Amino acid sequence: MRADGDTRSVALVFGATGQVGRFLLPLLQRANYRIVAISRADQSPDSGSSGIEWLRGDLHATMPEYLPQANVIFSLGPLDAFARWLNQANLEGAPHIVAFSSMSADSKIDSPDPDERAISARLRAAERDIAEIASKRGGRWTILRPTLIYGTGQDHSFTPIVRFAMTWHVFPIPLAANGLRQPVHSQDLANACMACLNNPNSHAQIYSLGGGERLSARAMFQRIRRSLSHRTIAVPLPVFLLRAAMRMLRRISGWRHLRVAMLDRLDVDLIADNSAAGADLGWRPRSFCPETTC
Repeated sequence: MRADGDTRSVALVFGATGQVGRFLLPLLQRANYRIVAISRADQSPDSGSSGIEWLRGDLHATMPEYLPQANVIFSLGPLDAFARWLNQANLEGAPHIVAFSSMSADSKIDSPDPDERAISARLRAAERDIAEIASKRGGRWTILRPTLIYGTGQDHSFTPIVRFAMTWHVFPIPLAANGLRQPVHSQDLANACMACLNNPNSHAQIYSLGGGERLSARAMFQRIRRSLSHRTIAVPLPVFLLRAAMRMLRRISGWRHLRVAMLDRLDVDLIADNSAAGADLGWRPRSFCPETTC
């Protein structure tokens, strides 16, 4: 119990200002958690964050010397950085750790791009580290592997394409894009986080979390285009021209996270098996709806 008599359970949230954190914080508030949120920048309290204790910290640099004893720790940001911090953190108690990885841990394991193979290896290593550290300390852990995340305009998958289309009024549609995709809304992922709490079925589990609809990559791009508030011209392009366009976009925009190798997987299915999450977490995600109001 805190000195002020606050007996609420404590949730420590890393990545609180990101895609999932935006929806998770209100859910934790409604569930009467005391929320301690870590952010790299100072946060000014507003109507959406009142009652949240913000601490400034950076997993890649300097973290607060003291953190309160937590009942649950959410890692919503870079998994490898969180695993490194967790390994040396002086934590009290044995909190339940709910950490986000990515389906890239599986989908990029055999990628022809060495950088993507390295991403997969880092994710898998971080997952193993978190599981081992939590278990040694007598705590519980749950790893969540979402597919393509959307819903807040902070993603690195759809948003760069949308910005390009809105600026130039041209929307490139790949001709060879029959592989299935399963985009997942960040609000549904926040709901999954809450479903892990006080749920013995979620302990020591890694869950794949895909959206509620499987559609071809081509159909996914077409739906994104139809959702835009500005008119754009759909321009069907072969993959070799898309590669050239992506290289140009990397140069002029600074979006170094865009990788040409992703175009080579347009005919490959990148989907998740939601059955385990459905059984244990009641996972029932929405169909793909790129409009922000959905």
